[in-house]
Amino acid sequence: MLIKKASDIPASEITPESIYRARRDFMRGAVALGASVMAGNVLAAPSQVSDQAKDRGPDWLRQQIAGASPRVITTDEKLTPYDNVTHYNNFYEFGYRKEEPAERSGDFNPYPWKVEIAGEVDKPGMYDLEDLLKGITLEERIYRLRCVEAWSMVIPWVGFQLATLLKRFNPTSRAKYVAFTTLEDPKQMPEQSSYFSSIDWPYVEGLRMDEAMHPLTLLAVGLYGKALPNQSGAPFRLVVPWKYGFKSIKSIVKIELTEKEPPTTWSQIAPQEYGFYANVNPKVDHPRWSQASERRLPSSLFSPNIIPTQMFNGYADQVASLYSGMDLRTYF
Repeated sequence: MLIKKASDIPASEITPESIYRARRDFMRGAVALGASVMAGNVLAAPSQVSDQAKDRGPDWLRQQIAGASPRVITTDEKLTPYDNVTHYNNFYEFGYRKEEPAERSGDFNPYPWKVEIAGEVDKPGMYDLEDLLKGITLEERIYRLRCVEAWSMVIPWVGFQLATLLKRFNPTSRAKYVAFTTLEDPKQMPEQSSYFSSIDWPYVEGLRMDEAMHPLTLLAVGLYGKALPNQSGAPFRLVVPWKYGFKSIKSIVKIELTEKEPPTTWSQIAPQEYGFYANVNPKVDHPRWSQASERRLPSSLFSPNIIPTQMFNGYADQVASLYSGMDLRTYF
């Protein structure tokens, strides 16, 4: 079984709470906690990097993350080490090489943070992130992440369902899509002021309303039990696990409900390569490479760790019905 609710997970696959809590405390000042091996599956092995020991974010957010419901959704696959998750990133606001977001985002200050709720809702306005999260119980969800570039990870996110937020603002009957916008701040995001950048900033993305309301669609504020690091989309990002990673927009400052399909950054730059839906599909290749397999990180030249790609990234049982009757080669 690929997706499991907490009540369905065998005890042998769950890190004991005492170890989980101890790890959180240990990471504040220690190098790392060793891997916890349960029934042959390594399910909670934070990477041994000093960056993970940092306490990020304001007190209210750290406390809320510490109280997250553990492993509401999980997998039997090995977690990608923290170092790979946070130092192999696409976040073009900070650069185009995978290591640049970690190298160039250190001075980015994501707190305090405001998010605009706009469009086809009864309660539009500008809201503090702290207010948006009040009364919400966060969850830890372990999801696969599949990049369109044919590499993948398994990440323990902390967040909550996007549907929970949208319902709070009473979408109107005209709301058919949800559009997202990333922060535009060239002083903090150096690539936005680059003469050579090919992106028309700010970065924008979108989902169909039923995709946005699906229970798997997550708004994340943390990973590995800590607030999101800057290079991973602090303080507030989208995670849509059955779609290619570029759909999971980072550092969101605006959520707008619309009647018409919104523009998205990559489908504007190269519409023949990056469609609006961007569902993981091993049967539909990128024009320049196959999507039939992926390189699961960590990997190396001599140990490439190549695995087959699953339809909808392994979440077909949960989401395939959203696209019933659609030609997925046309609507890619």
